[in-house]
Amino acid sequence: MKIDFDRTFNKAYKKRIFQNAKLVANTRNKIALFKENRYHPLLNDHALEGKLSHLRAFSVTGDFRIVYYPVSEDHVLFLDIGTHNQVY
Repeated sequence: MKIDFDRTFNKAYKKRIFQNAKLVANTRNKIALFKENRYHPLLNDHALEGKLSHLRAFSVTGDFRIVYYPVSEDHVLFLDIGTHNQVY
């Protein structure tokens, strides 16, 4: 699986995740799991609705999500990371 990171994702990661070592570790673990099987039940991967219906998201922790655009079956673009309220 190829994962590209949008500039907005990188900025959000630095602002919202990078300062917290536990969130950094959880994020790395969930991205590794996503690479192995993006539909793993622990990720709670789901399609978004409304104006974001072309996007998908998965859980990093209970409230933190990664929003991504599925370019193809084996290529995704990570767009945003943060709490439910920050990314939706």
